[in-house]
Amino acid sequence: MRLDKWLKLSRLIKRRTVANEACDAGKVTVGGRAVKASYDVKPGDVLSLTFGERTTTVKVLSVQEIVGKADAAGMYEEVR
Repeated sequence: MRLDKWLKLSRLIKRRTVANEACDAGKVTVGGRAVKASYDVKPGDVLSLTFGERTTTVKVLSVQEIVGKADAAGMYEEVR
């Protein structure tokens, strides 16, 4: 699954276009390197998202095409 679509489905970013722009601006990294929105997300990937001063690091647990609002948080776990 594309990174921008996964970010939207997991509800880490509200809209897919915003996720796409964040990837293009280099604000999303996988394993320490900036990636494009077309990056293929796999379980086990560690993503870092930078929003202003705040950086959120998450580990991908699952990649699903259809996710309900209640199950979205189960797609990842926060890493400290």
